[in-house]
Amino acid sequence: MGECVFIYITCSGLEEARRIGRTLVEERLAACVNIFPVNSIYFWEGEVKGALEFAVVVKTLEEKFRDVEKKVREMHSYDNPCIVSFEAKEVSEKFLGWIESVVS
Repeated sequence: MGECVFIYITCSGLEEARRIGRTLVEERLAACVNIFPVNSIYFWEGEVKGALEFAVVVKTLEEKFRDVEKKVREMHSYDNPCIVSFEAKEVSEKFLGWIESVVS
């Protein structure tokens, strides 16, 4: 079985997050995505800034990370979007099997 990862992406707005998330699922780069609002505080262009962003959590396999990254960079409005994967250390076999059946 493949290694399950969650890929965390922040987006400028809900519509961008939905468009990216839907494309990742439609193209079978992800089995599922979750979208939720986040209040971000960050350092950019010499200043501390803040914004309401929308986070996308992508459920996929480790081997799909580079394909997800490439697709997100093609679609994203940011010059330097956050695209970070986290290993899912423990995953139920049935859930992992579902992810594999969708993205493989």
